[in-house]
Amino acid sequence: MKWALRIVLGLTVVLGIAFLLLRTPDTDPAEMRAKYGGEPSQFVEIGNGVKVHLRDEGPRDAQAIVLLHGSAADLHTWEPWVEGLSDTFRVIRFDQVGHGLTGPDPEGDYSLDNFVSDIDEVADSLGLETFILAGSSMGGSHTAAYAMAHPERLAGAVLVGASGAPVRGDRTSSLTYKLAQTPGINQIMAQITPRSMIEDSFEEMVSNKTIMTDDVVDRYWELLRYPGNREATIARFSNPRTSFEAEQLAKVNVPALILCGEEDPLIPMPSCNWYDENWPRSRMVSYPGIGHLPHEETPEATLETLKEWMMNLSETT
Repeated sequence: MKWALRIVLGLTVVLGIAFLLLRTPDTDPAEMRAKYGGEPSQFVEIGNGVKVHLRDEGPRDAQAIVLLHGSAADLHTWEPWVEGLSDTFRVIRFDQVGHGLTGPDPEGDYSLDNFVSDIDEVADSLGLETFILAGSSMGGSHTAAYAMAHPERLAGAVLVGASGAPVRGDRTSSLTYKLAQTPGINQIMAQITPRSMIEDSFEEMVSNKTIMTDDVVDRYWELLRYPGNREATIARFSNPRTSFEAEQLAKVNVPALILCGEEDPLIPMPSCNWYDENWPRSRMVSYPGIGHLPHEETPEATLETLKEWMMNLSETT
């Protein structure tokens, strides 16, 4: 018995030391705001005491487009599009709850309905009556859900590698996503999140590796460790996966642009095709040799498509 006790105590000590050595603590909120929340950032309070980190750029009297990032990302993912749009359009982007400098939802509500409600409240706080809503990956599913809930407020919807289709295809999940969905292990992730994990997951997602700069990987890693964001990520992945029905999309009378990377390992082409086939007023464009982030991997091509589509919208309304 003494030997067994010594072994248990020894393992406990070893595991404790390993935890201390491998632990990646939360980042400092003040440092993160100084680094990623400078001009033109602002913080707007919406329901439940959430202070949303957002940026509102371009002419105030121009057509507004609101940009929604994907899972574990933040508003900086849209930088190439902002640079290409803000001279002509009003471009608004914000960190959704559980992400970036917005941080966790005070009530821990990461349901689809709550994300949709947040979009509505951000739009209200900025005085937007109608606008174009665009989303990448998770943000794409939020865009689709908002179009179903509030079609009267949308001039158009843009889905970029959007999740939410009931078609899986030849789909893979990144290591980070798999671990975040694994009970027990995901709790360890809330304390141990090495930079290499973020880098490996990013490399799995994209085909154009040139966008994987050290600064970009650092930003993903640091903002994921913003206080409460890792726990929020685990909570989101613990929710049942939401898939839409064709009957839901069939009722949406909002023009949609669907952009897809033909090498996207997370949202394969059958998912994009499903959206295009079931959204009544849709146009789909796919990009060869591009992965999960077309707006970052090929910004020139996606911007050309987007601007043409937006100009056509303005001519028909």
